[in-house]
Amino acid sequence: MTEVLSGFCRVDSPDLEEARERVGEVFCPHRLEPVDRGTPTPVRFNTAGFGAVGLSYLSYGASVRIRPQPLRSFVLVQIPLSGRALVRTGGTEVVSDPTTASVPDPDAGLDMTWEAGNEQLIVRIERAALDAQLHRMLGRPPSKPLRLAASVDLRTPAARSWLSTVDMVRTDLDGPGGLTHPVLRAQVEQLLMGQLLAAVPHSATGELLAVADPAPAVPKVIRRAEALIEGHAREPLTVDDVAEAVGLSVRSLQEGFRRHLDTTPTARLRDARLAGVRTELADADPTRCTVSQVAADWGFGHLGRFAVAYRERFGESPSDTLRG
Repeated sequence: MTEVLSGFCRVDSPDLEEARERVGEVFCPHRLEPVDRGTPTPVRFNTAGFGAVGLSYLSYGASVRIRPQPLRSFVLVQIPLSGRALVRTGGTEVVSDPTTASVPDPDAGLDMTWEAGNEQLIVRIERAALDAQLHRMLGRPPSKPLRLAASVDLRTPAARSWLSTVDMVRTDLDGPGGLTHPVLRAQVEQLLMGQLLAAVPHSATGELLAVADPAPAVPKVIRRAEALIEGHAREPLTVDDVAEAVGLSVRSLQEGFRRHLDTTPTARLRDARLAGVRTELADADPTRCTVSQVAADWGFGHLGRFAVAYRERFGESPSDTLRG
């Protein structure tokens, strides 16, 4: 595996204590212990940051156990470039390899074992910045605090897209003068954070999907048909009449109601007539009015079927409404 961020070397030493101190300066204090007390292997730690985002390459060579303090103020996405790591975080155990990145819970304890030959590319993002990015994408605060899943499948299209952006940033950082312009840096920060929120399952995934794919607007012609039904429900109106009035075929009208209103023109007409009957019965004098008379005036010819539909809709019989 070709080493990344080679121009930003922070540690190149077999001294684990030195490595622990230097890595802790970038991330947080932690315990670092070799799993096997063999020949010391050089630790390589390269790191670069811009704004709220940082990229790091870290390889311990030999197997090590790492127990950091809770991260609290930042989020890590740990991407194995080779080898494997076992990550225990927030009651979840993740076996992380080049197909699966780990995303430790920043509020929970963290216990990791990196096997020999495990090289990782680590993306560090300030938690407040990620929260602000989610706010921008939703256009409002999320309904609950952001919580990321402990792992992400790097083979999904969204994850591959995010990894491509990470690789672009890494390439620019490794190149001469990359990401020096403040406007470019701000744009890359938002792109990285936005794509991460699309790639990693989290507590606001459903809210983001609703924003990205809102319910389709109801076409004006369907709204006109609905208004026609509501305004003329007492008249001897048919679905054919409504379709002709708005310039649609009966089939197109039915399909439009199904797709956009989740009902049918016939059901909408019946509901409008039932609502009209209810209003009239509630206002009527029971000594001068009968249920059968009002039902017939609204187009219900079969009193028994009408009574069943009325009770299903309003939870009471039409005579109960009339007696008020």
